[in-house]
Amino acid sequence: MTIHSRRAFLGKMGAVSLTAPFLGACHQSQSSQNNTDNSSKSTKNCLADHTFEFYGEHQAGITTPSQRHIYFLVADLHTTDLETIKTVFKNWTAYSEKLTQGQNIQAYGDNAHVPPIDTGEADSLSAYGLTLTFGVSRSFLEKLGLHNKIPADFSELPSFPRDQIKPNLSGGDICIQACSDDAQVAFHAVRQLVRQARNAITMKWSQSGFTSYDTADETPRNLFGFKDGTANTATLKEPNKHLWVDSGWLKNGTYLVARVIQMHLETWDRTSLNGQNETFGRIRNSGAAMGQLHEFDPVDVTKKDENGNVVMPAISHTALANRSGLQILRRSYSYSSGIVPNTGQFDAGLLFISFQKTPMQFVGIQTALGRVDKMNEYITHIGSGLFACFGGIKKGEYLGQALFEN
Repeated sequence: MTIHSRRAFLGKMGAVSLTAPFLGACHQSQSSQNNTDNSSKSTKNCLADHTFEFYGEHQAGITTPSQRHIYFLVADLHTTDLETIKTVFKNWTAYSEKLTQGQNIQAYGDNAHVPPIDTGEADSLSAYGLTLTFGVSRSFLEKLGLHNKIPADFSELPSFPRDQIKPNLSGGDICIQACSDDAQVAFHAVRQLVRQARNAITMKWSQSGFTSYDTADETPRNLFGFKDGTANTATLKEPNKHLWVDSGWLKNGTYLVARVIQMHLETWDRTSLNGQNETFGRIRNSGAAMGQLHEFDPVDVTKKDENGNVVMPAISHTALANRSGLQILRRSYSYSSGIVPNTGQFDAGLLFISFQKTPMQFVGIQTALGRVDKMNEYITHIGSGLFACFGGIKKGEYLGQALFEN
């Protein structure tokens, strides 16, 4: 394969859903090869050729089953020229269509005396299920003079109890969420999009992350060892109620909340298993809510044991969140960024991302957790952002068109 035609054959394959049967077949195939062929090291990664369609009613990367890696980037505008920003999003639309199908944004030129069009780190890699999801903040709309387009519920997130938000991990005008089953593919995609928009944006903050699972129907675990996202099943049963905006330029879009949450692993590791369970309000091994047997059994914060004592601590994370009566879609990734210099402890935690129909769903839950959440002893929120993610588009349209032209 030449560099010009890198991964070009993938575009002919169309969309394939990342479903449990797909992963099951993948594992069966690898197992069979391992049993019969000692040269299986040369076998192509079974997730390499997997692609998601870029166009659709909603942006990909929201209800798409989580890929194993994320690169999340927030940028600031350094122009207020609306036509320039329209051009950026038109170009990003064309580039994203190609990148998500495993192609470069443009073919390489023949002039070796100028920098290559593509940075090259993904030249030998396929799409790996890449999705790209775009959102804009309230400040984006204000800077471009689109005050009349700001939805009534699109205000900045308030300061929550115990927040220690760092300026270099908060705010920003545009977010790009790149998810893929290969970390380098995700980073490459964002790098190309940023390179082509340097005349209009400046990078502000970013965070990479990872998640792991053996089968696609398994809830991943966070770095505290607990399953993260069990409640998503209930949220996805009623997506129009909990996720999708149903009118205006944001129709079929949603709101994205990003929080960088430092997890104090050393403190957690000194906590007994019972203490860990009571902090979450769930049983670590099974993921079941305290007082229940299975992960997806309904949460009952009033359930009592044979002695009449309430089983789940009232200030456990699950009990407080459940009492809010609000639901969101979590799409979080763990991160590990080395060592904190002044403490010698892990610099690790959670890139919490949630999608919701209105920001008030997240605000309501976070307010309910407040200062009393047992989890507060083990975590610190250090980064934050709120973005409105456009609805999906049809081929021939461009990202943000409903905002810019209606």
